Amino acid sequence: MKGDPAIIAELNALLSYEMVAADQYFVHAHMYEDMGFHRLFERIKHEQEEELEHAQKLIRRILFLGGTPDLGTRQTPTIAADIPGMLKADLALEMQVVADLKRVIKLAEDKRDYMTREVLIELLDDTEEDHVYWLEQQLRLIDAIGLENYLQSQMDGSAAS
Repeated sequence: MKGDPAIIAELNALLSYEMVAADQYFVHAHMYEDMGFHRLFERIKHEQEEELEHAQKLIRRILFLGGTPDLGTRQTPTIAADIPGMLKADLALEMQVVADLKRVIKLAEDKRDYMTREVLIELLDDTEEDHVYWLEQQLRLIDAIGLENYLQSQMDGSAAS
């Protein structure tokens, strides 16, 4: 099927964000693991896998529309040095993805590409209701209980032995 070039270009831009997010989560997950925060490691590793699933859905849609997925154009991931910084960097990236998804959903509606719209709504739901919500929750927890208590809650028994 021959898709609209503007939609294909926007899907490639979204693909770029998903790949940057996967890269950023990959590094942050291993930083958490290295620091001994195994619960954060497991959650962020899961987030990285979900970003790759999002990328896969975008790639499939781009191919279906007759486009070529562009994995060469990417921003540089924001790798923070401390845990609040990592959570904030991940949240900032996810908020950008939310804004772009909403914009491209509108474009798909305007171009009457309702199947692309459906794929993007699914990604938006996952991004807003899972990724953004969880990151905001973690930052609220840090504010509510303090960084030290938060960090202690993110360790498992393996760090103490």
